[in-house]
Amino acid sequence: MKTVIISGSHRDPSQSHKVASHIRDLIQDKTPGDEAEIFALANNPLPLWDQGVWEGDPEWQRHLNPLRALLQSSDALVVVSPEWHGQVPAGLKNFFLFCSSKEVGHKPALIVTVSAGAGGAYPVAELRMSSYKNNRICYIPEQVIVRHAEDMLNPDGATKDPEADLYIRERIDWALGVLREYAVALSRVRASGATETEKFRNGM
Repeated sequence: MKTVIISGSHRDPSQSHKVASHIRDLIQDKTPGDEAEIFALANNPLPLWDQGVWEGDPEWQRHLNPLRALLQSSDALVVVSPEWHGQVPAGLKNFFLFCSSKEVGHKPALIVTVSAGAGGAYPVAELRMSSYKNNRICYIPEQVIVRHAEDMLNPDGATKDPEADLYIRERIDWALGVLREYAVALSRVRASGATETEKFRNGM
């Protein structure tokens, strides 16, 4: 089982990457043999989408082929998004323009949002509303919101609120267990061939 974790912050370092690293380590420690890999948008390595993506531009192929191979190798995904001005960062929205059903279609994904304060709900709603239509990524019903992120999930255990830190650690652990079971179930859906279609390539 392989999980790809998208660290959706452009910043380096970032709280989102800290959360993504915690999730990666937890997956690898939780079930021997399971893999987890982070694809980070720190410093925004993907150029803004343009029509060259559709035209086989060699420069775009250089950027996208490694990403496509990584996503195709996944059984499940975790999308970690900070909340910037109540929104998903532009680089993460841009990332989803490059995803097709060949890479993420009918694969389960867990949304994890990160807030410096008490927010974090708006990116959940935005991702569920507008990032899945054509690529057919399947967000599971569970989500995790890491609030007051600077004080949570620190590798050294430092926190001003041990109860909240323990809660979010346990919540992530449980949500990843749910995600894994969805990955097992949806692998059968993809293998069935029912999702393959040339006529209905885009969502409605």
